[in-house]
Amino acid sequence: MLHLENISKSFPGVKALDGVSLEFKAGEVHAVCGENGAGKSTLMNIITGNYQPDGGRLVWNGEEIHIPDVQHGQRLGISIVYQERSLVDSLSVAENIYPINKPKYRWGIINYPALYQNTQQLLNRLQLNEFSPKTLVSSLSPAQKQMVEIAKALAMNPQLLILDEPTASITERETRLLFEIIKRLKEEGVAIIYISHRMAEIREIADRVSVLKDGKYQGTVVSRDTTIDTIIRLMVGRDMTHKVYASNAAGEVVLSVRNLSGAGFQNVNFQLNKGEILGFAGLVGAGRTEVAKALFGANPILSGEVILRDETVQINHPSEAIGLGIAYVPEDRKLSGLFLEKTIAENIASARLQDLFYEEDATVSTAQVLQQQLGIRTPSVRNKVMKLSGGNQQKVVLAKWLNTQPQILMVDEPTHGVDVGAKSEIYDILKTLTAEGKSIIMISSELPELLTMADRIAVMHEGRLVTILNKEEASEEKIIQIASGQNV
Repeated sequence: MLHLENISKSFPGVKALDGVSLEFKAGEVHAVCGENGAGKSTLMNIITGNYQPDGGRLVWNGEEIHIPDVQHGQRLGISIVYQERSLVDSLSVAENIYPINKPKYRWGIINYPALYQNTQQLLNRLQLNEFSPKTLVSSLSPAQKQMVEIAKALAMNPQLLILDEPTASITERETRLLFEIIKRLKEEGVAIIYISHRMAEIREIADRVSVLKDGKYQGTVVSRDTTIDTIIRLMVGRDMTHKVYASNAAGEVVLSVRNLSGAGFQNVNFQLNKGEILGFAGLVGAGRTEVAKALFGANPILSGEVILRDETVQINHPSEAIGLGIAYVPEDRKLSGLFLEKTIAENIASARLQDLFYEEDATVSTAQVLQQQLGIRTPSVRNKVMKLSGGNQQKVVLAKWLNTQPQILMVDEPTHGVDVGAKSEIYDILKTLTAEGKSIIMISSELPELLTMADRIAVMHEGRLVTILNKEEASEEKIIQIASGQNV
């Protein structure tokens, strides 16, 4: 269906793609893998018409084509679900799914009954029954918004569907639904490009896997005949050994939470020890993030007690939490964690602007120290954050909060959307922090991540902390069972 021949693309100082040739077939799921910065997103932007290649050819159904813009790509039948959501919160689900191709009466007025009917049929196809076409997108959870993004792409009846990290923020149930939809699309002859850092998913859903590294094509393998280790080796250029981390937890309690209640959670009790990583597991909507935001002062605490180093404290605002040595790395780094148009140095300084005069030389110097410590790959800390890969952006968010000198660091989905190499580096950073005596609360939907990193794992279900498992007794099956309410 689509042939790419010797596609190249450069940006100032960066060769993003270097002579990449690939073939995508109708009725096939073709995964494209690579570390952050490998060139995957640039390639997808060229296919959709968002970027123009510097060299090479695109051949669509046997005919060489030029895709000058996204609208032209959509008319050809190319649709994409981006990793970053493109929905408008103030509009309804129906208005988001059909942004420009709404049904209209012959005199040009939008036919809302038809719009809602078409949307409902699409939602039924996706088995999305928990909201209606008239629901405002602002009221949806991140997982529901991701499913609306998928519905928006399917509404265009694509011949080629590109899915960029489609399962990063959806539940296991919704992932299963998505995979069923993908299988049906394959049977209908749709070509699907699947981008994900989750190797197990790729093995399950993809027919073939192509790998990019540093903008260059590394090879294509048949998924069922290839091991995950082989794919990772192509991606990173080396074997990735599974690390076993020693615990740095000490017996000293630094934080006690007693009968804490707030929006989305009630009567939560736990203790956090010095040098410990306390993991929080649970399904989407279980209340994990809400607990962290309450402890950070971003959401109000309705009742309960927070004891910090033997002293009861009141936290009503993030500035108070920062003053007490508490920091919070949010789940969505681009929406809540970074100023994308600002420089790396400015972002790192941003959490301390309330107590510092802004001095550029001092800001740059501090940023350079943290750049070295965290291994942020950039020619200069004066570069804009938007130019960085996902893994390096995540390190900038960590650097920003480490600059506040916290003793307790809460990290929400710390490796969301980053590649296997950057993920391992972030794990090393977090363990180094605990070796220095800092304590970490880690919220993650990736159970292997919690089982690798956490000393203990608190499991939440529908706003309640059900139990805290020691590392030795925890398993994926046990956590899922408790998080699903089977042991409640």
